[in-house]
Amino acid sequence: MTATTPVQRSTHLTPDEVDEVLALAQAAGDTDGAYPLSEHVVLHVRHGGDRPAIHLYVREAGRLVGYAHVDTTDVIEGASAELVVHPMFRRHGLGRALVVAATDAAAQHDPLAAQPGGAATSQRSSARLRLWAHGDHPSASALALSLGFRRARVLWQMRRSLYAPLPAPELPVGVTLRGFRPGEDDEGWVALNARAFADLPDQGRWTLRDLRVRMAEPWFDPGGFILAERDGALMGFHWTKVHGNASHDHAPIGEVYVLGIDPAAHGLGLGRALSLAGLRYLRGRGLDQAMLYVDEANVRAVALYQNLGFARWSTDVLFQRG
Repeated sequence: MTATTPVQRSTHLTPDEVDEVLALAQAAGDTDGAYPLSEHVVLHVRHGGDRPAIHLYVREAGRLVGYAHVDTTDVIEGASAELVVHPMFRRHGLGRALVVAATDAAAQHDPLAAQPGGAATSQRSSARLRLWAHGDHPSASALALSLGFRRARVLWQMRRSLYAPLPAPELPVGVTLRGFRPGEDDEGWVALNARAFADLPDQGRWTLRDLRVRMAEPWFDPGGFILAERDGALMGFHWTKVHGNASHDHAPIGEVYVLGIDPAAHGLGLGRALSLAGLRYLRGRGLDQAMLYVDEANVRAVALYQNLGFARWSTDVLFQRG
């Protein structure tokens, strides 16, 4: 196995190829202690996603040993990519080959890159690309930095025990909590999510389709999708999630999946109240741990979660070039 093994490209994965990609990601995650693909990418692999979909892959004797997913739909921030190489086939240049191929794909779809017709290296050098490294492994950082990327964003995974005390939430006057009602709350929640994350496009631009794809997942639980409302108006939400079941090799763990507050309700203590309500719900399901992801730069959110007993567990890094 050498770096000269060709990187192949397609715009569609067959069901068998989907299974291969997920098996490859699981093998890497078991070795590294961090799953190499985000939920966003896994959902696109399993269900399809925005067009054009770009799948890059490397095979050895018919076996899938390397894969990269390139999302070129964000014309503002530029393309993003995530990749995985099988642990038994590393240190042969495959990661570098996949990143180079992802950069070429980004160049072909980037309106700000050099126009087609110029040298490939010229297009590549001007292409924008964001590259996620889950787990912040030194080898991933070394590869990204050697190819001209810089560290642009850091996400912390934080965890806490659900055996530790969880006081009852204190709600603002007139605010009540209830579970999400599929089919009734869909559009209202999408609008609330857009307001809550107006400054975070990756989350704030979710559509009804994005919501409903997740509602179709086996982990979806409307009872753990907690809404805060006053006089019939949605003010905030805490969407919880449970990872792990009979098909996983780890005990179930709860997640603060998305916590969002309408900007008009900031300063009322609703974030803390919703957090506690969701954590108590997860504990009521018999779980003993909870996790969440938060941007390192979001000082306010980090302080909230630390006050609730969460501590840093692992790190994901976004590298960027262009």
